[in-house]
Amino acid sequence: MTVAEQAFEQLMRLAARERPDFVTFDEGPAGMKTRFHAEAAAAAALAAGGTLAADIWKQRSGQDQDVSVSTREAGAALVSFALQTFEDPSRAPPSRPDDAGGGGRGTPAMGFFPTKDGRWIFLHPSFPASAAKLHQLMGSPADAAAVAATTLTWKALDLENAIAAAGICGAMVRSPQEWDASEQGRILAARPLVEVVKIAEGPPMPLPLGGEAALSGVRVLDLTRVLAGPTCGRTLAQYGADVLYVASPKLPATEFFVSDVGHGKLSTWLDLTNEADRTRLNELIAGCDVFSQGYRLGSLQRMGLGPLDLARLRPGIVYTSINAYGHEGPWANRPGWEQLAQTVTGLAHVHGGYTFGGEKGPQLQPGAVTDYTTGFLAAFGTMVALDRRARFGGSYLVRVSLAQTGMWLRGLGLAEPGHLDAIQPPTPEEIDGWRIDSDSGFGRVRHLRAPVTLSATPARWRRPTTPLGVHEAAWPS
Repeated sequence: MTVAEQAFEQLMRLAARERPDFVTFDEGPAGMKTRFHAEAAAAAALAAGGTLAADIWKQRSGQDQDVSVSTREAGAALVSFALQTFEDPSRAPPSRPDDAGGGGRGTPAMGFFPTKDGRWIFLHPSFPASAAKLHQLMGSPADAAAVAATTLTWKALDLENAIAAAGICGAMVRSPQEWDASEQGRILAARPLVEVVKIAEGPPMPLPLGGEAALSGVRVLDLTRVLAGPTCGRTLAQYGADVLYVASPKLPATEFFVSDVGHGKLSTWLDLTNEADRTRLNELIAGCDVFSQGYRLGSLQRMGLGPLDLARLRPGIVYTSINAYGHEGPWANRPGWEQLAQTVTGLAHVHGGYTFGGEKGPQLQPGAVTDYTTGFLAAFGTMVALDRRARFGGSYLVRVSLAQTGMWLRGLGLAEPGHLDAIQPPTPEEIDGWRIDSDSGFGRVRHLRAPVTLSATPARWRRPTTPLGVHEAAWPS
């Protein structure tokens, strides 16, 4: 049994079902320079989502279908933001995921830096406001050499704690053993990779008959940001859901991420600090099926938008929550990103040592391996909840995290050392075969298609990607 098949069977057990016979994997040679099975994990998560879409479609129509996923195409999906081609050359995205950051590229203080105790820390300035706070904390100008000199005056854990206390982003590099022995690591190890929990009782709510896709008529409110959360919404949209992306006009965004994860969605502005906009959001919630959010722990609860609040407002809701470090424990409210999930869970430590012989210190894998995969897993968990709601009734909470995904990926093991010599990066012609053209709100764009194949209800986006806030705060008729 291949790693992709093993990972897929793990996900099927989470969904309380046997491995279906209608799912196949097209497993070509690895394309990413890493000994972790990142492509296999992404393919398994995509296949799991496709399986649930096929199951839901059969409930709606009685029709069977086949599902297939290519591991090489799944690997490309882990850098999909970098594989967009715009007619307008000024919109070109970065070529490497570690250039992208959370809010842009070219930030001097972003990356791995050694500390005075012989450790390493990853600094993530994120968006401009948090970058300013980071530089203020460290007392260094926005210059890479000055930042490096300043980190050498800190012990790594002291700097990590100071960053956490300031509410900004950075983390000390840990080995797998260190993370697993930590309080947060132990808490995550005791939780499922994807949590699907019934939080309120209610009658069964079957999806309507008809429609052209598994999630036709399902309404999803998407209150997430870079990158895992929006990937969840984009994945649900490829199965027919009406996804309304809700962005705040007060929060910064990065255009090449917005264009990448906006396929299939409507997009509107709502300022949750404004009473009228909160009222409008509550009206939208009353008519939705899924509420997907990526805010820091407690932020929405203070506004009366926690899981139990919404289960009372909209009985039968599926509340999907996505964060960096898990939803319980001392790290639950820390802000974080893809790079930091790799940093704390031991992925960067292992990847730097095994792939580069440790000469370069810790290194990130060449893809947003926890971001996109977590988004695929969140969509899978959301569809598990929708399926259970249809059959058994109730309201559901779905929880995933980047760190949990990182631990799962690490648990799939390492390829043999000679694996690195056999890696075959996708050719330009191969990548182009996975891409499609769209007339979008960003102009003509060539981008990756939905990376899973369903024989009866092809995964596709029925709406083009758009800039933020171009639609009304309303459900389509």
